[in-house]
Amino acid sequence: MGARSGKQYLDGLRDAREVWLGSERIDVREQPLFAGSLAGLCGYFDWQHAHADECLMPDEASGERIGVSHLIPRSRADLQRRGVALERLARYSMGALGRTPDYVSVTLAGFVGRPDVFGKNGDKRAVEALSKFQREVALRDLALTHTIVHPVVDKSVDDLGGLNGELALRVVSKNDHGIVVRGARVLATLGPFADELFVYPGQPLPKNADPAYALCFSVPMATKGVITICRDHYGAPLSMGARSNRPFSSRFDEQDAFMIFDDVEVPWERVFIAGDVEIYNRIMGSGWTGNVMQQTTIRAAVKLEFMYELATRMVEAQNASARSEYQQMLGEIWCFSALARAALAAAEAGAHDYGAGTWFCDDKPFRAIRSLMPGWMVRAGEIVKLLGAHNLLATPEAAAFERPELGDKLRRYLPGARGMAAEDRAQLYRTAWDFVGSALGSRTELYERFYLASVSRTLAVHHMLAQREQTWTAVPDFIARSKS
Repeated sequence: MGARSGKQYLDGLRDAREVWLGSERIDVREQPLFAGSLAGLCGYFDWQHAHADECLMPDEASGERIGVSHLIPRSRADLQRRGVALERLARYSMGALGRTPDYVSVTLAGFVGRPDVFGKNGDKRAVEALSKFQREVALRDLALTHTIVHPVVDKSVDDLGGLNGELALRVVSKNDHGIVVRGARVLATLGPFADELFVYPGQPLPKNADPAYALCFSVPMATKGVITICRDHYGAPLSMGARSNRPFSSRFDEQDAFMIFDDVEVPWERVFIAGDVEIYNRIMGSGWTGNVMQQTTIRAAVKLEFMYELATRMVEAQNASARSEYQQMLGEIWCFSALARAALAAAEAGAHDYGAGTWFCDDKPFRAIRSLMPGWMVRAGEIVKLLGAHNLLATPEAAAFERPELGDKLRRYLPGARGMAAEDRAQLYRTAWDFVGSALGSRTELYERFYLASVSRTLAVHHMLAQREQTWTAVPDFIARSKS
């Protein structure tokens, strides 16, 4: 098949998946609340065809056109080629969609590129199964979500201690056909709208952990026993004028879900780790950051640049560009975007072979930005709110201007400065509010804070890695020279 259209993606959702929204089991395709999100995802698949020169590439074996996100990078040039595609895909939603299919596709391609890691203990079956699965994902253009976090209920013990261990996803049995897994995982963004659910390591397990928790596999969303429990939907109803009035909420609620595995049987051809704690713990430290954070950093840069331009236009609509306090806040967002681009450039420039002939970006710039980016995103959103102030709440719908008894009054009393039409002013501020202040905007802020894991835990890991990677002698050397 190769790269799918939006219609083909939508047709692929015709299955028996078990999805719950509120207290009702739903058919994803028929749930009215999901109509806008599905339209937005259809648009994503069509977007890759509209920009095929950047987003698609020929598959050497089949001749089909597939997404560049499936490329296993073998050189710096491959990473640059992939970067162009990822940037174009991010621009579809201006970075608002955090879990588009290319995110997990990049992760999967990176895993396949490291057979030396997955096959370290001689498990050729797992290596072959992973490679075959990645080919299927690329040729069928499947949308994957992932779920990599244990549902930690009791934080007084470790992630697998006490009740936490009883709830966590684990192997409960094995047979000739595969493994049977039971438990829960969080949080599957895109869950109800994905084709496949990919389970892989998020954090390393303790060395003495029960091997039953060491899992990596994938199953179709319609697999028996896979239960998707959605949070409240924050998307706007798909109605006349929805895209104009709520340009983000009408299309880009990618929907998060809690996943329950109720004795799910996973065939061996979809099992990539089943009980090997050593390999499980090596995965995320074998180039994952240098690989996937090319995608996340590009998306972040696109989003920050959009926020900078959006905030600048809001200030111009008030004729307040000369106010120093406004200039300072705009400069702050610009700095965030420039630093994101600088980290990306440094990481791509330092790309190298991580093993088995597979190239990833230098992960050190990405490690730094991984901990700083959540704060930047939250602050940039705050600045948009501060600059918009009450203007974000004085935003008539486009249809209101068409009412003869109201339109002229709105044009008189709610124009922008310097001759800006009231309709244009309303559209600008509605876009800003939908981006940072709506229900979806609030969800997105929470997503940006935590989707790359806990900042405090990540900072501690960065410190430990820095101590391990380099011998730090500047302080004693300087003190010694000062005494002479």
